[in-house]
Amino acid sequence: MTQDDWSTMLEGHPIFTLPKGYGGPTGQSEESLELSTNTLKKSMLEGPMEDGLPLSGRRQIMVLKDSDLIVAAGCELRITSLSDSKLGKSTNKSFKILNTPNIQFGIHQLALNPSGKLIAVAGAYQVAVVVLPRAGYSKLVPSSVDCKSIQVGSFYHHSHSSAPIAKIEWHPWGEAGSTLMVMTVDGKLREYDISVDTEEPQQVLSFVPEKKSSKSYLAEDPAEREVASFTLGKGKADWGPLTVYAVMRSGDIYAICPYMPQNASVPSSYVHALECFISAKQEFLSQGTSSGTSALSTLYDYQRKYVTALLKQLPPGTVYPAISRSFSMHPPMTIKSQPMRQGPFLLQPSPRSLEDSEGGDATDIAYLAFIRDDDDEDAGETERLGIVIVTHQDGKVDVCLDVEKVEARWESKQDKSQDLPMLAVYECIDLGLISMLKQTSPLSSGTAILDLLQANHPVLLMDPIHDDTVYVYHAFGVHVLDFGDLLQCLTNGLRADDDDGVALNQALQKSAGTHVVPLLNTYSADRRCSNPIVAISVPNDVYLSYSILILTSVFRFTSFPLNLRTDLSLSRTAPDLIDKNKTSGTEDFLAPIEGPSAYISLLGTEPFVPPPSLSRPSGLPSNPRIAVGTPNTKTEFVLTPETLRYLGSTIEGLTSQIHEIILAYKATEVRAELQAKEFERQQQKCSAMLDLIEQLGASRNNEVTERLERIREAYRALASRLDHRLQTLMQQASPKLSEYETKWFEELRRMKAEIAGAGRYDEQSLAARTSLLKREYDRMLPGLNDMAAKEAERKKHMGESGLGLSQAFQFGERSNQERTKIAELEEEIMKMASKLELSLARPPSLQEKPQND
Repeated sequence: MTQDDWSTMLEGHPIFTLPKGYGGPTGQSEESLELSTNTLKKSMLEGPMEDGLPLSGRRQIMVLKDSDLIVAAGCELRITSLSDSKLGKSTNKSFKILNTPNIQFGIHQLALNPSGKLIAVAGAYQVAVVVLPRAGYSKLVPSSVDCKSIQVGSFYHHSHSSAPIAKIEWHPWGEAGSTLMVMTVDGKLREYDISVDTEEPQQVLSFVPEKKSSKSYLAEDPAEREVASFTLGKGKADWGPLTVYAVMRSGDIYAICPYMPQNASVPSSYVHALECFISAKQEFLSQGTSSGTSALSTLYDYQRKYVTALLKQLPPGTVYPAISRSFSMHPPMTIKSQPMRQGPFLLQPSPRSLEDSEGGDATDIAYLAFIRDDDDEDAGETERLGIVIVTHQDGKVDVCLDVEKVEARWESKQDKSQDLPMLAVYECIDLGLISMLKQTSPLSSGTAILDLLQANHPVLLMDPIHDDTVYVYHAFGVHVLDFGDLLQCLTNGLRADDDDGVALNQALQKSAGTHVVPLLNTYSADRRCSNPIVAISVPNDVYLSYSILILTSVFRFTSFPLNLRTDLSLSRTAPDLIDKNKTSGTEDFLAPIEGPSAYISLLGTEPFVPPPSLSRPSGLPSNPRIAVGTPNTKTEFVLTPETLRYLGSTIEGLTSQIHEIILAYKATEVRAELQAKEFERQQQKCSAMLDLIEQLGASRNNEVTERLERIREAYRALASRLDHRLQTLMQQASPKLSEYETKWFEELRRMKAEIAGAGRYDEQSLAARTSLLKREYDRMLPGLNDMAAKEAERKKHMGESGLGLSQAFQFGERSNQERTKIAELEEEIMKMASKLELSLARPPSLQEKPQND
């Protein structure tokens, strides 16, 4: 037993036992859990509800929380540790029951929140949230662990009269991971914040408009008003993360943008990138002169207001570029209008229908965005690359390219544009369910075996490690969709510098399409029944091996080890990066000389690509494993024509695979031998290089040094001879000075005489006059210094001279006496003037004061 074989390690584990009362009235009948014509008739009779809304067939009753496996059996939650099973710590296999008295309904869906502390539980009509136990629960003695459970939206999701639950999902940007989105079949998407209020939704989005009362008759398919599933968009610098996509049972796709949780935690880098995106669109719009510019300008103004409100919620000092951090935000209230429902999307070209199929209902939708964090240079071309996947009951999977991403729009009377969004249909994948069922001989009762597709509900699950891998599980098994080749093809086409799109068109034509690999087949052609897959999980824990865990409706567990692969895109672009570095930093003396290379490798320049038969993600063989039948069946095996045909086709397929594997083995063996020979050649070449380096450092070093010295002496002799020969040639060519040379030398002599003088005692020369000026300056400088000192002393003495303290006191006292006498005299004159009734001017002492009256 290997450590990666979970099927062997978990074989017979009690966590995968059917609970009491789960398999029918007796609780022991596994046939009632299988999909056959008998159970199909029963489910068709019990399926329609009073209000006409059918139950959702979505099932996901097994999730992984780190290394803990959580399984829902009926209304019971079970948990066990896979790490203990892998390390062999637990000798007896056991599990713990999560005691949740509030959950009294059959569990159909499980969803783990981003923090891993809460798990959402949904039945046909009810929704609840359970707080998971802390680490160390497995060491507890009791077989059950008490956990807090909360009923969510009891008024909206409580009984059979309410709308059935279509899908539940935690929003990745919900603050503290507490935002739960619940989609019901009637098209209502309700957002619950578990940390705030579990009864009333924070926001409600409606994907199905209310019916308007009209006297006219309008034929409408009920499937157009029933939501099958929803998903969230993705992106880095556009409206993708704020977009919600919903698919109806009829296959129509709608979108609502913008949508943000009431209490969100948004990365700051996304807000700044969205602002740059809108600014670029507004700038591009300002340069155009089309007729629809005014409508787009109004729309972009609304978008600008929305993003500006988001920017105001960032803390002060948050600039771009900087380290991205998540900050708490709320949906802006600056725009009073509600976000508009956009759609239905135009699928161009129209998806083709499968042969012998009447067109099954849509069941699930998923959005894939191939964003690499290390792809910064080409982020502008590849970050907007999105793929929308839609599954159908008949096994058809539509792969659509999101070439025109949805933008934010609000309901407005002014916006009367009838332009519908568009998705480019790239491929329609056939999972082969119809051809598999047609191989079964028809029943004597006349019931068509293809009617089993009515109970088929394919569900999409993303791989947590490789973003280009998607798993599809349904009532007849599990398939793997690998979009790696498609992604590489589109990336190369978008990166090409081609404005006409010729390179992209050629890349699309060369693309091999999506690689589809069947993993598990649960349909029994002999018994004409199948065990539907109710859950799959892929571990994303470093202590657990990379594998896929599959659970059927009869609680039969199957596991497959998966192959980890490296990112080949980096290796493909590595030579280009090396060439860029060489051109920028290589010196001239290191540049290779022209001609053949000094060493040619036997392996060539291209890297070795493993054969496709050995590089499948699911390993060998490529045939899906069979998981049919019940362990307690007592019927004997009967050899039928269907069995013989199946055995013949299987043996033929295995034989061809064996030949392919043998050829691949031989090719790999030849490559290994070639690498061994190349390794020996490189060893020999390295040994020769080491010997050459040793010679250059020892004996040849002295020889090279002596040779360099001889060359240096010869160079000196040649330089001396060259100077002598040059002088001789100059004398022979021009023995006398020319006219201009004579004038130049005369000018030099005149300038020399003017500066230095004609003789020793020439007083008119500049040198003599400069010397005389210096002597006169030195003679006058002491006298000037004395005069400056005397002036400073005089100013100091004048500043200190003045009245003494006693003199100033006497002078002030005498001044006061005179002032008193003058005041008395003015008073007497004023009295006399008043007696004589004469008008006099104001006295001099009062003329300087302002008049108050």
